[in-house]
Amino acid sequence: MLYAAVVVVAVAAVLLAIDGVRRRFAVVTVDGMSMAPTFTHGDRVLVRRVAPSALRLGQVVVLQQHADHQSWDTAPLPARAVGTSRWYIKRIAAAPGDPVPPSAVRGVGAPAGTPVPVGRLVVIGDNVGESTDSRFWGYAPVDRVLGVVVRRMG
Repeated sequence: MLYAAVVVVAVAAVLLAIDGVRRRFAVVTVDGMSMAPTFTHGDRVLVRRVAPSALRLGQVVVLQQHADHQSWDTAPLPARAVGTSRWYIKRIAAAPGDPVPPSAVRGVGAPAGTPVPVGRLVVIGDNVGESTDSRFWGYAPVDRVLGVVVRRMG
């Protein structure tokens, strides 16, 4: 009887640990060449979920695509968003309070050097010739960020 109780507790602990990892990390497959050569089509990347306040200049983030290529949803990202949403992978060119880079002026509608508003990011793909990003659709909301890319998988 004691052995069965120990097994049940061990299985429960393992399941809780797995659930904790799934809430903190996600694996996303890159679709497209906007981040080449850093990440290319078909690469799988490990994404660590972070608070919006942890986002910094230069980080590569995965953020939810806007539904109609005009605006983002305003509801919070669902807990199981990875399988239900489409994603962008971009590099943060300016975080809240950072100056708007000259390359994004047209898209965000603000002069270069203007501080990025709270709750917004300027994101740009590494492969600027193949990337649709803040240069075209303006600021990205921080609440649409799934997380920061930690590494390429296998």
